[in-house]
Amino acid sequence: MLLDPLGLARLIEAHDLDPRPEAAIDRLVKTIRAGKVSEVLIALDDPADAIGPLLAALKSEAVTVRLALPTSLRPVPVLGFERPAGIPALSLSEVPLSGWSSVVKRLEDLLLGAALLVIAAPMMALIALAILVTMGRPVLFRQQRHGFNNNTFAVYKFRTMTANDDGPVVPQARRGDPRITPLGRILRRTSLDELPQLVNVLRGDMSLVGPRPHAVSHNTQHAASIDGYLGRHRVKPGITGWAQINGLRGETDTPDKMRRRLEYDLYYIDNWSLLFDLRIMAQTITILLGDRNAY
Repeated sequence: MLLDPLGLARLIEAHDLDPRPEAAIDRLVKTIRAGKVSEVLIALDDPADAIGPLLAALKSEAVTVRLALPTSLRPVPVLGFERPAGIPALSLSEVPLSGWSSVVKRLEDLLLGAALLVIAAPMMALIALAILVTMGRPVLFRQQRHGFNNNTFAVYKFRTMTANDDGPVVPQARRGDPRITPLGRILRRTSLDELPQLVNVLRGDMSLVGPRPHAVSHNTQHAASIDGYLGRHRVKPGITGWAQINGLRGETDTPDKMRRRLEYDLYYIDNWSLLFDLRIMAQTITILLGDRNAY
């Protein structure tokens, strides 16, 4: 059973989707990522047989998940149980940054993002001119990356490389990378190449603070090898994040590096607050002055 954003319940029978359980789950995930569902109520005749694959698929999605009580237990008043659509249910997971938290987060992005863009505009104009003179066009680098709800968007950065990679195979930047120009090296070391992402923030693709977005090809690779990796997309990606101010910035050339970054990303999602965001932004400024993981 799915609960749409209006709170209306509708039952989707397995045969309406596909007779194969895995296909039905895939259809459900696509419906969630399309923004058509905010809450899932699991009501199975025999949960022991099917709930495992279903929960595994839903744990990385930005959706509230509840398990309906068996019919035999429904008459029993159990304190703390929710009643979506009038059905007693146990809450298994909640959407992060829902309700007023999402409003505060968006206001933070709009107000601070607009202020930062105004302050940074003269610097951005100078950087654009320097790139045009030393490297030519294009000034901006656009790349498809995964964002909220695992949907893709075009991220903007100042161009720092001779190559403009955006496809099925995107080599990560590494120390001494010959693709990085002398000006690009300065921009990357100081993170000034990230300034155009303020436009992404105002558009709603990104947030000032959140898990850093990765290229689509890298995302696909990490999702296949790291359990729960896609859970970092339950919130919007950020220009800076909890992982980055804890030394986990730069190349993720091993699964262990990505797993460690994921731990910090998931901690941020589970413990978000406005003060937490302000702390991360303040620490970002000081860390950038001496960061050795940016290249």
